[in-house]
Amino acid sequence: MDAMNIGQAAKASGVSAKMIRHYEQVGLIPAASRTDAGYRQYGEADVHTLHFVRHARDLGFSIAEIGQLVGLWHDRKRPSREVKALAMAHIRDLELKAKELLAMKATLEHLVHCCRGDERPDCPILDTLAAAAPVVPPRRGGSNAA
Repeated sequence: MDAMNIGQAAKASGVSAKMIRHYEQVGLIPAASRTDAGYRQYGEADVHTLHFVRHARDLGFSIAEIGQLVGLWHDRKRPSREVKALAMAHIRDLELKAKELLAMKATLEHLVHCCRGDERPDCPILDTLAAAAPVVPPRRGGSNAA
């Protein structure tokens, strides 16, 4: 495969050009070689790494975790237990996030159930959101009417 510019690498990898530049900046992928005119050039190995990064992002790994995974992937002498430990820690994080999302869903379902959804202005959904909001003092010189 011949060298590709960033647009071609983006198309081949499924990673946007903006994200490719970001991944270079944060060190997930090595800085691309440059043409005499300063354009980035990517090879097959770069595209393969971008695929790897995209798949890891699709699984919800953080940039830091992906950096670790890329390092482990490139280290052919690494023990697989390190990879497994990282993946297991990520599963625990995902389980926690899933529990938090389910709790948010249950709270919202309860509020929706309590709201009559009629022509009256009373709304427990808005009342609950307002109760959690910080108190903002009224502005001086302005109207305090709501």
